[in-house]
Amino acid sequence: MSGLVVFFALMIGHALCDHPLQGNFLALHKSRHTPPTNGDDTVIWPYCLTVHSLIHAGGVWVVTGRPLFGLIEFLLHWFIDYLKAERITGLYMDQFLHTLCKVGYVVALAYGV
Repeated sequence: MSGLVVFFALMIGHALCDHPLQGNFLALHKSRHTPPTNGDDTVIWPYCLTVHSLIHAGGVWVVTGRPLFGLIEFLLHWFIDYLKAERITGLYMDQFLHTLCKVGYVVALAYGV
């Protein structure tokens, strides 16, 4: 596959993972600033952020066939979304950084990594 095709597939995967596969529950509760909705004091944001990042890791692994890229995506996605939840970055920087990750995977594949 050409690099452009892989990039397009990665971006489709990102859109699927960020929207229908994330769902409202993970979207709301992956931030430590979201108060519990059921009156429970259980801290669930690390779990929700981790699950969301694992979904993205799976998407990258499936598209690239590289488990290492899945692991890298998991770590980077967790960190990037944490920065957004902490309001250190905003939506556009968040999406730019995620897209930059996809570019990195395509470049790594082009160089045979």
